[in-house]
Amino acid sequence: MERTIKSEMLQRQLSVTHIIDVRRKADLDASSEQVPGASWHDPVQLEQWAGSLPKDRDIVLYCVRGGSVSNGVVDALQAKGLKARYIEGGIEGWKAAGGEVAAK
Repeated sequence: MERTIKSEMLQRQLSVTHIIDVRRKADLDASSEQVPGASWHDPVQLEQWAGSLPKDRDIVLYCVRGGSVSNGVVDALQAKGLKARYIEGGIEGWKAAGGEVAAK
């Protein structure tokens, strides 16, 4: 399975995708924006919430810039058999590509 999804492709699939914000708590607290429909899950607590994710839906997650946080979470979720990818460039890449954001 692919590890990433381009913002432009996600914009066309947003309504059928489970979106997860995995920014570190400090990065989350420093921001007033999120991708519409996203729910935040603490990447440090991954083992506690991963089991509640849907196995039958695409899961797309994001951090600030699509770096180590997203990579680590995608690795862990794919190892559990989930269809997980992350947004290339994180929420910053999403915004740069014209993706809408909502107040969190």
